[in-house]
Amino acid sequence: MAANLGGQPIFILKEGSQRTRGRDAQSSNIAAAKAVAGAVRTTLGPKGMDKMLVDTIGDVVITNDGVTILKEMDIEHPAAKMMVEVAKTQDDEVGDGTTTAVVVAGELLKRSEDLLEQDVHPTVIAHGYRLAADKAQELIKDIAIEVKADDIEMLTKIADTAMTGKGAEAAKEKLCDLVVRAVTMVADEDNSVDTDFIKIEKKVGGTIDDSEIIEGVVIDKERVHPGMPKVVENAKILLLNAPVEYKKTEVDAEISITSPDQLQMFLDEEEKMIKAIVDKVINSGANVLVCQKGIDDIAQHYLAKAGILAIRRVKKSDLTKLSRATGASVVSSIDAIEESELGNAGRVEEKKVSGEEMIFVTECVNPKAVTLIVRGGTEHVVDELDRALEDALRVVSVAVEDKKFVAGGGAPEVELSLRLREYAATVGGRAQLAIEAFAAALEIIPRTLAENAGLDPIDMLVELRSEHEAGRKTAGLDVFEAKPTDMLVAGVIEPMRVKTQAIASAAEAAVMILRIDDVIASSGAGAGPSPEEMAAMGGMGGMGGMPPGMM
Repeated sequence: MAANLGGQPIFILKEGSQRTRGRDAQSSNIAAAKAVAGAVRTTLGPKGMDKMLVDTIGDVVITNDGVTILKEMDIEHPAAKMMVEVAKTQDDEVGDGTTTAVVVAGELLKRSEDLLEQDVHPTVIAHGYRLAADKAQELIKDIAIEVKADDIEMLTKIADTAMTGKGAEAAKEKLCDLVVRAVTMVADEDNSVDTDFIKIEKKVGGTIDDSEIIEGVVIDKERVHPGMPKVVENAKILLLNAPVEYKKTEVDAEISITSPDQLQMFLDEEEKMIKAIVDKVINSGANVLVCQKGIDDIAQHYLAKAGILAIRRVKKSDLTKLSRATGASVVSSIDAIEESELGNAGRVEEKKVSGEEMIFVTECVNPKAVTLIVRGGTEHVVDELDRALEDALRVVSVAVEDKKFVAGGGAPEVELSLRLREYAATVGGRAQLAIEAFAAALEIIPRTLAENAGLDPIDMLVELRSEHEAGRKTAGLDVFEAKPTDMLVAGVIEPMRVKTQAIASAAEAAVMILRIDDVIASSGAGAGPSPEEMAAMGGMGGMGGMPPGMM
């Protein structure tokens, strides 16, 4: 990049910097974004396939979850990274629909290429896309259906839809039941749900059917002393965020001991300090002690003698959950221990799960924190189950919060596509072309569902469209029967927020990538591939050299 002054070039950019501009920059960015969408497209829907990702140290992840795939893929190209952001946002906001969001964003960019070739200016396309995205939000709210927060049947169907096509399908009914019970238990009066209070403990061994919900908290720790009771009925629980050890001095102090009896006195004094701490615990009436810090050996002995079950080095997040489940306060100072700070649980016991000791805190009066124990044959199965459950939990909690859902199976997308085409006709001008492109792009969802199920996408789309034109708004693609079906009857439904968020973030990402007409990459380490390498990779720019034919 140089400016010419009196015949002498003046260099502005450092030597070795690369600059791609105009149509080239747009093509390269769009190609990279499309490649990302292509990478996750085959995982969409109940007949979607899984991806096996192997990282540099040989760790294997087998998953169907869009955001997990994109996080694990080592993506270099800056435009491709923006697509990963779309998936991450969708995951943070709703927990499901990550693949949908990325696929729609990829398709919006693909459609914009045709318009760019017709010399429609990128800002015009961007404006049209924004109009279409806003209109789509309104339309979704129109076709959304109310759901009550205590409508267990509907919530179960929503969980079912989120898990379909994931590795969890084998024991779907069982898992959906667990998910809905967990969410309805931790929901607050105002229907807000914090899924942090649903803890998922993964244990390899047994089968998926052995998974269970514990109405309380399970902690992956064991008793600190074998002399302690294994089971405590009517537990009075003390949550302590202070070490049960003698205090070490804060300042550097030296103690000079000159005779053996002085040493003995010093040791006796240390023991007395610990005994005083333990006595405070005993006097509070607690019979279970959960400590975030350490418990000294001598303290363990005294606690065991008093018949108190103690566990140490418990995570802070577990203490928070226990506090919510049992009503105990977390005490940060030994001197502040009082009976009023204790929590209650009907039963605290140590049990073996897959050969490891765990502490179960159950029979709480009002368990506002619960634990799901996930079991499966191998580590990969358990990990994928965990991801499927996370999605389902988030989706059900979103449905409880918003109380709105839409049909699944591509039904809302076909409906929106029709309505947006009608809307485009009222807008006029060049923006109309962009709105039509947006409408066409949304149809990628039913198309992909059909493709992944091995059906003819064009036939299926035509049938779906005619259903919707006849006014059947909830007609979606039944991939098992290979025909359009009423998705409400089939029980394929998802929360409204999955769709609103996916369309909003896809449109924003597409507009952002569209508006870039100049890519300036500075030289030096990590500058990315050279233009020659880019050409060799088909403009994928370090996306593992995916062939352009991947689309």
